Amino acid sequence: MATQKKSTRGKSPAQDESFQVQAERLSRRLGESAQQIWLAGVGALGRAQAEGSKLFETLVSEGVSVEQSTRKVATGRVEAMRDAVESRVEQARGRASETWERLENVFEERVQQALRRLDVPSQADLAVLSRRIDVLSAQLQRARATTAATPRKAAVRKPAAAKSRPAATAPPRRSTARKAARGVQPT
Repeated sequence: MATQKKSTRGKSPAQDESFQVQAERLSRRLGESAQQIWLAGVGALGRAQAEGSKLFETLVSEGVSVEQSTRKVATGRVEAMRDAVESRVEQARGRASETWERLENVFEERVQQALRRLDVPSQADLAVLSRRIDVLSAQLQRARATTAATPRKAAVRKPAAAKSRPAATAPPRRSTARKAARGVQPT
């Protein structure tokens, strides 16, 4: 498509002058606008220099308050985590302690069963025997004291053949000794 050219040949000098006036006005406006923009920039720079220290101090104080609040939050979270970890550790200690106690009880029971199978007397059996020995020792001492206090009669000697005779009772067996320790009379 062809465009038509507008020609400026057919215009009057007054129209040319109005264009020139309009161009000058536009040029002045642009210059004034540029001058105003320049002055605004210079004013902003001056203001920034004047208020720069105030702004800096304000930013520092805001930074300090933000840091303090952040520390408070972080400290609170750290304490919460520490408490949670300590409670977990206490729970684990409790469980470990219970497990060790159960293990010790199982071990003690198994050892006791093995000792019973081997006919090894228990601590209770030994305590009963010890009490019986104490009672018998006391009776023996009383018997010695009574025999020492009574006058002795002339002893009648028996023939030598009687000495060579075997003893009427044999030493008790282990199971008999254990029954005796429990207070059961042997049969």
